[in-house]
Amino acid sequence: MTESTKNNNRRKVLIGMTAAFGAAGIPFAATPFIAAWNPSAKAKALGAAVKVDISKIEEGQIVQVAWRKQPVFVLRHTKSSISSLPSVETKLADPNSLAIDEPYRDLYPTRSKSDEFSILAGVCTHLGCSPKYHPEVEPKPWDATWTGGFFCPCHGSMFDIVGRVFKGVPAPTNLKVPPHNFQGSILTIGEDKEIT
Repeated sequence: MTESTKNNNRRKVLIGMTAAFGAAGIPFAATPFIAAWNPSAKAKALGAAVKVDISKIEEGQIVQVAWRKQPVFVLRHTKSSISSLPSVETKLADPNSLAIDEPYRDLYPTRSKSDEFSILAGVCTHLGCSPKYHPEVEPKPWDATWTGGFFCPCHGSMFDIVGRVFKGVPAPTNLKVPPHNFQGSILTIGEDKEIT
């Protein structure tokens, strides 16, 4: 065997080994690239449902949770706040939520799937500020006959205790009601149907 034949054989073996190692390494190199196409955990969490234990929420108390990076108010009503709802209807722009796609219209006065809880997106329908909860039934600088509800300090929009918008304020519609369901003392925000 000549020197040039030996070099040719050696070259073929080295090329073959390099090709084999390269082919074996392709899956390892491609895995992070392909994994980058999958949605991140953060992106998955944006649409994930949120569970809230409502058993510890007292009457008249509100808790705020985050769903899809937005605040959601969970408010447990007193019997007197529910019974006072008709008294403010003349001040409201859309007392029956006919101007919006209301998911639970006419189920309960709370605008939710419960007769004692309201579940409201905590974002003003005007420019996206977060309205503040003012449950006191007393004169306020923004309304001398205030009976409790939400006031948006950004531009003065007012909503009653179940998130219905007042007439003559910048907010065009009632606060939105996110999809939700109740299973015993667990409220799930982001899922509409009960899982049995």
